[in-house]
Amino acid sequence: MNLLAVYNPATEALIAELPADDAMSVSGKAVQARVAQAGWAKVSLAERKACIVRFREGIVAELEALATTMTNETGKPITMSRNELNGLLGRIDFFLAEVDASTATQTVFSDGGMTEQIEHPPLGVVANISAWNYPWFVGGNVFIPALLTGNAVLYKPSEYAAMTGVAIARLLHAAGVPADVFVLLTGGSAVGTALLAQKIDGLFFTGSYATGAKIAAALSTRLVKLQLELGGKDPTYVADDANPQTAAESLADGAMYNTGQSCCSVERIYVHAKIYDAFVAAFVAAVKTFKVGHPMAEDTYIGAITRAPQLDVLDVQVADAKAKGAALLLGGNRLVGPGNWYAPTVFSNVNHSMELMKEESFGPIIGIQKVSGDAEAVKLMNDTRYGLTAGVFTPDEARAKALLAQVNAGSVYWNCCDRVSPRLPWSGYGDSGVGLTLSTYGIQTFTRPKAWHLRQP
Repeated sequence: MNLLAVYNPATEALIAELPADDAMSVSGKAVQARVAQAGWAKVSLAERKACIVRFREGIVAELEALATTMTNETGKPITMSRNELNGLLGRIDFFLAEVDASTATQTVFSDGGMTEQIEHPPLGVVANISAWNYPWFVGGNVFIPALLTGNAVLYKPSEYAAMTGVAIARLLHAAGVPADVFVLLTGGSAVGTALLAQKIDGLFFTGSYATGAKIAAALSTRLVKLQLELGGKDPTYVADDANPQTAAESLADGAMYNTGQSCCSVERIYVHAKIYDAFVAAFVAAVKTFKVGHPMAEDTYIGAITRAPQLDVLDVQVADAKAKGAALLLGGNRLVGPGNWYAPTVFSNVNHSMELMKEESFGPIIGIQKVSGDAEAVKLMNDTRYGLTAGVFTPDEARAKALLAQVNAGSVYWNCCDRVSPRLPWSGYGDSGVGLTLSTYGIQTFTRPKAWHLRQP
């Protein structure tokens, strides 16, 4: 039997060995899902919704244990694990409330004996290769609306959140979703590669640009529906009329929450020269209040880096920034001891010659750059191959909207950051991906709209 070893990134201790799939088991499960999907699509929407309601109830009943599992395998601080699970409940409620209207057959024209309708049948068998940084959020954005709309789901959690994936499958099956309709695939990249070779009707991936590009290439000749939620290098501009203290406290949290391991973490900050010094001082002061500690401690804010290789990425960005003249104000080093730890790191006097301002960091590190005004800020915000989120801090709403309208980003923020809502679509420009999740569009994306032309005899 193949086994997947799961380690605690905070201690490097082995915490589990899980049965793992191989190419043969993936193929067999995909065939079973194809057969089971037809029956699941015939189950009434009311009963599919009832299954998800019971799944929600299971999460509530086991929330503390589920949070502990997520913290142990990802290094996420326990308070943030609880936040993720509690936040998921609202997303489930949104999908339950909106799925009927989003998938109801629509009559769009009726005249002279001719009726035109739009129906929303399911895609079929959906493959979901999910992420480790928010395994409940990111997975739930896909498998919940996919199941509600009548799809079967081949779900491969990240190997860095495999125990959470096991828990998700267990709770869904206990809630009444058949085991062949929500199918867990456990393992590393070889399992993901095997999944791509199966007969599927949609592939939904969340992860790095590099992996997303490989997936797109692998599926390029098969015309399978493909959605890729990839990385970002998310900028924020703090205008000259903003309150530097308020902006600094918000953006420090936006940059460092979940140890900076969020797709929409603030990764670049541009500050008007007029308030630059005040902002930088307030930002450093705010970051100094973030406690680094064991992820299970209630007062820990900065936890472990989930993937050890990311430490090398952070080291390279720090060394490059130093070599090119950036001022290191805080951190800039790994922390001593077992596990994957990196000190919260703040640079000022950065520029776009530095990797820190160009490539995704995915860690507790940030660069702050001085700008002369709005035009320079917009130019620098758009100087990227990514386009996930962007923000502006100013008391002037019209100014903020005018600036953000010029920025290439799927989500934009005025006086806030690092925020996701189930009511709004989650999408990106450029190398941040293709397709979307969340909102009513993120329900319909799991359907295949069918056009009906009906003429009365």
